[in-house]
Amino acid sequence: MPSPSTYDYAVVRVVPRVEREEFVNVGVVVSCPGAGVLAAAIELDEARLRALDPKVDLDAVRAHLDAVVRICRGGAEAAPIGLLAPRARFHWLTARRSAIIQMSPVHTGRTADPDQLIEHLLARMVRLG
Repeated sequence: MPSPSTYDYAVVRVVPRVEREEFVNVGVVVSCPGAGVLAAAIELDEARLRALDPKVDLDAVRAHLDAVVRICRGGAEAAPIGLLAPRARFHWLTARRSAIIQMSPVHTGRTADPDQLIEHLLARMVRLG
């Protein structure tokens, strides 16, 4: 069994009306430098989001969430942020901001299976039931 790797993660939240501070968890961003992982996974539940704000601009929300995934992948497609080192991109993504897309505080853990980490976090932090 491989030795455990340390990882950091944040939950991606959509806050459709920032002044109300209500949000829906829609994904996770994971950084596991020891395994060479910087990844995001998004599962947008549009009905839950519309329950908070029936007028939310879903096209804009999807575009912003797609950008999170692109920034994690890195490269010119996500420039200029995509050209930074993976750990710098993680810190940029998880910086506190008042916007429709926000990140939870960063949490740390250890895992022996980085490949299953995103699925585990989605099941625990994003999906209902």
